[in-house]
Amino acid sequence: MQHSRIVITGVGLTSPNGNTLEEYRKNLLEGVARIQMVDMRYMGEVPAGVCDYDPKKYQTRKELRVGTRAGSVAIYCAREAIDDSGLDFENYDKSRIGVYVGTTEHGNVETEHEVYNISKFDYDTKFWTHHHNPRTVANNPAGEITINMGITGPHYTIGAACAAGNAGLIQALQMLRLGEVDFALAGGVSESTQSFGIFAGFKSQGALGTHPTDVNKTSRPFDKSRNGIVVSEGGCIYTLERLEDAQARGAKILGEIVGYRINSDASDYVLPNPERQAECMRQALAVAGMEPGEVDIVNTHATSTPMGDIQEMKAIAEVFNDCPSTYINNTKGYIGHCMGAAGALELAGNLPSFQDNIIHPTINVEELDPECDLPNLVINEPRKVDAVKVILNNSFGMLGINSALIIKKFED
Repeated sequence: MQHSRIVITGVGLTSPNGNTLEEYRKNLLEGVARIQMVDMRYMGEVPAGVCDYDPKKYQTRKELRVGTRAGSVAIYCAREAIDDSGLDFENYDKSRIGVYVGTTEHGNVETEHEVYNISKFDYDTKFWTHHHNPRTVANNPAGEITINMGITGPHYTIGAACAAGNAGLIQALQMLRLGEVDFALAGGVSESTQSFGIFAGFKSQGALGTHPTDVNKTSRPFDKSRNGIVVSEGGCIYTLERLEDAQARGAKILGEIVGYRINSDASDYVLPNPERQAECMRQALAVAGMEPGEVDIVNTHATSTPMGDIQEMKAIAEVFNDCPSTYINNTKGYIGHCMGAAGALELAGNLPSFQDNIIHPTINVEELDPECDLPNLVINEPRKVDAVKVILNNSFGMLGINSALIIKKFED
């Protein structure tokens, strides 16, 4: 079956270390991490990656009161992506735009805040906000984008744990190929840094990262002393189009999605299964019609947990065991784990490699764990190469959901 070619024509993001792709990329190449200590209810200070964007750029104070943090992040990123795409949005048929936003969890933050608030009034529910239900339904934050932007096409939020950013892009690709929409806003968002339950849950698992002296070294994938994740918020939304539509309007093309796969470990709630992860990558390559050696960058999901990093590197070693020109990197040392936004944000950090042929490094690796030591792992310093034409983006999540997305440098 002949499928339409799907291309990326715009990107909007906010991350702990940048609110535009240019700022974000610059900090990745310069090794700038921005993790901070935040005061978490009931826990005291914990390391977190917090975004510092201007929510009032696209929303009024009232809209911010009524909506959610995840919705605000999504609106900011969607608006920035539209601007970046060059689309004549005001004159575009809004019924032909689809919105597909991945997220790890939604509603935890709002529910925790409301329970805490009414605890001050002896749990009298008359103090419970009437905005609670629309804030916590599963289609928020995608729905907040449509209300803010007047989009009348389909929208939904995709729950895919920490694989959600990739899943949002895959869903948009499929809907474009089916002809259900002509233009899509897709990616992932997270508001996890406001949820006590997220921090407490990781701490109880022994998976909440710490560092004795430097908060910006808390997230240190592949380092021998790594001891857990940094919970972060963020968002990254792309504009996707069929190639012929993008070319017809003279759009710039940032990359082409040529392969993808989502599969399941079916083995454990938390511990990754390297056999299934390897299978996911191989199947994505098969969809793309590519061999492993054609991939220039493998962006790892590795979260800085002792076993998670090892399991993924086992999977990568199995697939790319004889690929001398395939390089491996990771982004979480800079920004922590942005949960539902992770896959989309980490892909964005690598997309500029198509133009500058530079691979951003994995940072905070002071002593490489021998069990994570693979050839061409880019550590602490950027790597200049002859060409970058193919990126494979890994993003995995709890309950054993795996995703792999393959982006190719556009060639007509």
